[in-house]
Amino acid sequence: MTTIYIFSILAIIFAVICIEIKDLLKVILTFMILNILISIVFYLIGAPYVAVFQLSVYAGGITVLLLAFMHTARREEVRKD
Repeated sequence: MTTIYIFSILAIIFAVICIEIKDLLKVILTFMILNILISIVFYLIGAPYVAVFQLSVYAGGITVLLLAFMHTARREEVRKD
């Protein structure tokens, strides 16, 4: 039970860090860590299918999508200059 609390507190800490950071790459990495921690919490409370879905869709797919967007946005900034 205490491990659930520990991972939940870590998830809250990473959520606050994700909001406060200004660098986009660091925000994406903390968002990925946040989703991994949420997936661990889901697994610990007895919802393994939700944990796998959270891990594959949010920590995997959305993070890759955000990284691709960041790469494309930076390329557009270089072309404008």
